[in-house]
Amino acid sequence: MRAQPEASHFIGGTWVEDRDGAVFESVHPATGEVIARLHEATPAVINRALEAAHGAQKDWAACPPVERGRILRRAAELLRARNRDLSVLETLDTGKPLQETLVADAASGADALEYFAGFAPTVTGQTIPLGRDMAYTLREPLGVCAGIGAWNYPIQIACWKAAPALAFGNAMVFKPSEVTPLSALALAEILVEAGLPAGLFNVIQGGGACGTALVSDPRVAKVSLTGSVPTGRKVYAMAGEGIKAVTMELGGKSPLIIFDDADLDNAVGAAMLANFYSAGQICSNGTRVFVHRDVKETFLEQLAARTGRIVLGDPLTETTQMGPLVSQAQMDRVLGYVDQGVAEGARLVCGGARHGETGAFVVPTVFADVRDDMVIAREEIFGPVMAVLDFESEAEVIARANATEYGLAAGVFTRDLARAHRVVAALEAGTCWINAYNLTPVEMPFGGVKASGVGRENGHAALEHYTRVKSVYLGLGDVDAPF
Repeated sequence: MRAQPEASHFIGGTWVEDRDGAVFESVHPATGEVIARLHEATPAVINRALEAAHGAQKDWAACPPVERGRILRRAAELLRARNRDLSVLETLDTGKPLQETLVADAASGADALEYFAGFAPTVTGQTIPLGRDMAYTLREPLGVCAGIGAWNYPIQIACWKAAPALAFGNAMVFKPSEVTPLSALALAEILVEAGLPAGLFNVIQGGGACGTALVSDPRVAKVSLTGSVPTGRKVYAMAGEGIKAVTMELGGKSPLIIFDDADLDNAVGAAMLANFYSAGQICSNGTRVFVHRDVKETFLEQLAARTGRIVLGDPLTETTQMGPLVSQAQMDRVLGYVDQGVAEGARLVCGGARHGETGAFVVPTVFADVRDDMVIAREEIFGPVMAVLDFESEAEVIARANATEYGLAAGVFTRDLARAHRVVAALEAGTCWINAYNLTPVEMPFGGVKASGVGRENGHAALEHYTRVKSVYLGLGDVDAPF
């Protein structure tokens, strides 16, 4: 599959190029090779995309929901049929291993399209009896939605936003991360091939200035962002100026709590998934691993042994289990955190270095004896760096787990299900797992609390964030007026 797209943008059902926009490059992080050159969206391109979305949305909203569902279902089938090519493209752009992209990226996006295709025809209002009179409600689309994606799961994020938006009658202008710009364009082309009318899903490229233009435009009724907390604060403030609906899935420093009665084999496996999958570049990762003092050393022994067997290398080779970080800059950032962990006195159990001399590879790293006040326990690293902390009591670990501005996710490992439910109820996190971690089926709402986000992606909860309720009072008698 060619990495260089036909043009930088996809607007109104066709490819669009504007060479007045600044040139930027997509780089394969395993080799440093430039795989595509694109142009940032100029104001004219942004306006064209918004005009296309605004012009197409009303007819789409009037389309029978079952027909909207058929189109999304066809798009899901096309994604699955082309999964390998799309996975290779995603691997080239992100550096994630093909072993992962084959099952977690376009495939997950297809699940979202299929789920919301089935959901669309079931959306109804309510009738409210009021004696002589009655009232009823209607579910209406919001209008034009702006989607702003992150670089860790480009096509999945695009689908998680586009699927509910389109299913419920909205249009979308989507801006992928400038670090990983390619797969959203492939999705746009597939949606049109599946029968989506022109203008309903548009892709424009660019950085922060492009996102600002989208968020601040009065034609945009709703903003959906996946990104960092600092970016989220800026976007939330801009959207607030226009009183726009907002969904934000931001960062985290999530706790994974392992009690002394946990199945350690499973707990170690979950901790590795929660820190090393996607080279640790997952917002919900359980990067603060609280392990009961009685089993800590056994846990660390098993963890170090299994971590040492992780296969790093060419992400296009299917036996590779972990690829590079998304960029040289991200690698440098992560290694800087490793240096801070060592300087602050954390015990380096394994890893802690760059892997090889080519590409943005970092060896999976584990720190033990981490204190709550250490930088590696407080700040989101977004790389393969696990911090293991000791605890003794349930009350203690709950208090420490909640002592953060973040609240995206949390996990609990224990054989005592009463305790598991009790602890999960006390944790300040939007998405929790018991004896599992980082499983995010489209049927389940996903999102955070506190600084980690606003609103929810996926599940039935998405209906609340891509539609609005209109209430209608129907008077069936004379007006009772005092005048």
